Amino acid sequence: MTSATTAITAPGPLPEDRTRQAARGRVRDLAAVHWPVLPALATVLLVCVPPVAHDPADAGGGGGVTVADAASAVLVGCCAVLALRARTRPLDRTAAVVLAAPAVAFALSTVASHDPAASLTGFVRLLQILVLVPAALVLALRTRRHVRLLAAGLVAVALIQGAVGVHQYLTGTGASYAGRDIRAVGTFGPLDVMGMSTAVSCGIVVALAMGLAPPPGASRHRRPVALTVAAVLVLPLALSFSRGAWISTAAACTVVLFLAGARTALRTLAAVVAAGVVLVGGAGVGSQLVAERASSITRVADAPDQSVADRYAMWAAAVGMWRENPVTGVGPRGFPEHRDTHASLVLSSASDTAGAGHGFRRQPLLSPHNMYLLLLAEQGLIGVTAVVGGWAALLVFGVRRLLRARAAAPGADRGVDCGLIAVGLLVLNCVDFLYADIGGPSTVLTAVMFGLTAWWALAPAAEDGTGEPAKGVSGR
Repeated sequence: MTSATTAITAPGPLPEDRTRQAARGRVRDLAAVHWPVLPALATVLLVCVPPVAHDPADAGGGGGVTVADAASAVLVGCCAVLALRARTRPLDRTAAVVLAAPAVAFALSTVASHDPAASLTGFVRLLQILVLVPAALVLALRTRRHVRLLAAGLVAVALIQGAVGVHQYLTGTGASYAGRDIRAVGTFGPLDVMGMSTAVSCGIVVALAMGLAPPPGASRHRRPVALTVAAVLVLPLALSFSRGAWISTAAACTVVLFLAGARTALRTLAAVVAAGVVLVGGAGVGSQLVAERASSITRVADAPDQSVADRYAMWAAAVGMWRENPVTGVGPRGFPEHRDTHASLVLSSASDTAGAGHGFRRQPLLSPHNMYLLLLAEQGLIGVTAVVGGWAALLVFGVRRLLRARAAAPGADRGVDCGLIAVGLLVLNCVDFLYADIGGPSTVLTAVMFGLTAWWALAPAAEDGTGEPAKGVSGR
């Protein structure tokens, strides 16, 4: 009698299990590729979280650390860990000088100030916005896909803030303007009336650049969708009633258009102007108030209103502070303390803020609303030279690499859209700083914009044809 041995074979995974395993594998692969940019994307998106008042007197929540600030700290921490684990020099000599020179200048100004302890918070804030976050983005953004993902996040924030702003205008729930609660301020509140205009201006520049130079292989809908988004965002920008934002956005968009090509610039300018006429003029959305606000730009010298007169007085005060401390300035956060001893009697003690869900409040004038004069007053010649010189270097390097990218063979993805975004955002900030400075919950967006510019100008992936970082510059 013979016995037969029957082999028992374990059944293979079911088709549903294989599908789930494949999906989990794709998620893990995507996370492994894109996880360095996730803290940066979170920093951008969390700007939409309304600021929380830490002081009962702070009706608008304009002070204190925001959620986006905390996310930017996580971003810097992650990049610091990456740099330590790599055990190589994270930045080349040029990048290190451009990014580190302002930090040295800020430290010297803080030590030389009349009250170094009081200047310490200002030193940390300047370091965060102008040094640490931009340097972290240079390290975190490894490919052009990362840059485009972060750029899409900036456009999303602009759309969210713009939608909230338009709703505020239409329902009369915005910040107070001309005796009515109609000024579009988004989620930033009346204490940061420039917040929404900053986000929307950034979105317009990014969307325009993405529409003018879509990468090879992109969807055929990318160009019309991006240009439509840029045109739509003109409406909330107009309803912000921010003259400085209008001027800086127009300057940045003009630069982007002509860097993309003169013929393209003329066609797109005509389309954007037509869209603006339809949205603001044809639809009658705030047309009279916008026209009055726009016409006031030409009267800032002949017949300035009180806000402009205050700004002139603060500019004169900043220059007076610099003359007394020409080398290192009065120190970070030193402008409010020295303002009254240098300002004329024309200066108001504070500006009136109200609306957008908050009560009436007198907001102290704590800065000259001009970044260059603020740097000159608080940082002196050393600080303004280090910071503005760094911006000039970023502009030169960025434009040079953009021209090289445009000269590449047709069909090659050399990141022309990334270059247009980087240069456009730098021009936007540099022009806007003629009328504004850093401060408020939206300031993190400024740091991200400088980071994108620094990545294009200084990171190796900007010139690598594959979009992957080259060895020897960033240490990866």
